[in-house]
Amino acid sequence: MHPVVDLSGFAPGLGSRPRNIILLIGDGMGVSQLYAGITANRGALNITQMPYVGFIMTHSANKYVTDSAAGGTALATGQKTNNGAIGVDVNGNTIPTILEIADSKGLHTGLVSTSAITHATPASFIAHVPSRGSYEDIATFFTGIGIDVFMGGGRLHFESRADGRHLSNELTSKGFRVVNALNDAIEAKTTPLAALVADEHIARYPERGDYLPLATAKSAELLSSNASGFFLMVEGSQIDWGGHQNDAIYVVDEMLDFDRAVGKALEFALRDQNTLVVVTADHETGAMSLINGDFETGGVRAVFASEDHSGVMVPVFAFGPGAERFMGFYHNTDIFLKMKEVWGF
Repeated sequence: MHPVVDLSGFAPGLGSRPRNIILLIGDGMGVSQLYAGITANRGALNITQMPYVGFIMTHSANKYVTDSAAGGTALATGQKTNNGAIGVDVNGNTIPTILEIADSKGLHTGLVSTSAITHATPASFIAHVPSRGSYEDIATFFTGIGIDVFMGGGRLHFESRADGRHLSNELTSKGFRVVNALNDAIEAKTTPLAALVADEHIARYPERGDYLPLATAKSAELLSSNASGFFLMVEGSQIDWGGHQNDAIYVVDEMLDFDRAVGKALEFALRDQNTLVVVTADHETGAMSLINGDFETGGVRAVFASEDHSGVMVPVFAFGPGAERFMGFYHNTDIFLKMKEVWGF
């Protein structure tokens, strides 16, 4: 059980604009995953303290049930695309992402993930490729765009490549501090920073320790050095993997760890007073349903109707300047549009 952040002391005026946006994506997080986390944490999460709530439809351009590539691309670009596509439309044309737009406006940008940083969701914010499996191609985009901080796995896609390029060395030549351990990233004082903390994916929780909340807090701290503001996307990748495995314990462990990262984002927003925090999902995984639970023990009983994604709507939570715009029922593409609107871009 972890404590939750008290948000009662901060109430920005309606219509106010944030300087910074932190978007947290619980990959595979539907309402059952969320409520399992609420139960396991004895009745409350950081997420549930956030006052503005909505729901989004997640279908892709060509399927009722989206994958993470199309789901991430919708959130990142405001356009539906086909399953498997990253940062391109249904015809394969490049679509600007919210990260790229923020960078073009002089803001700092960052990505954090518990998967390889080249995996579908983080890739959707920086890369433009027809296939989510093109990990080495995706990695090249991190050397060519103005991203300031990224933390995740996927070191092999940068350093043990078929084309012989060593992208970590290329990043170093561009001024990046490139590290292979979270502790080294925590010691960083300036951007740009690349933390490639695993060869491929990062270990599941609790084996990986406090990586996700610490990486979230550190990324926000580093990015806030830019007076113009920043955009940060944080993904709790492995809620999805627990759903694919129909493993309720895996889901709950990852859900609680993701919520601790949300807590770090909310703590930053409370201190900063100019940060919008948005929490959502790309899709639900496992068609999970809760058939029993106990708030006193934190135990839940779950059943799964699938080992894949489902087509159900997923929740949105928001806190901070502009948060009221995220209420209601809408398409996942509107997350991108609402972020642009609150920034006035």
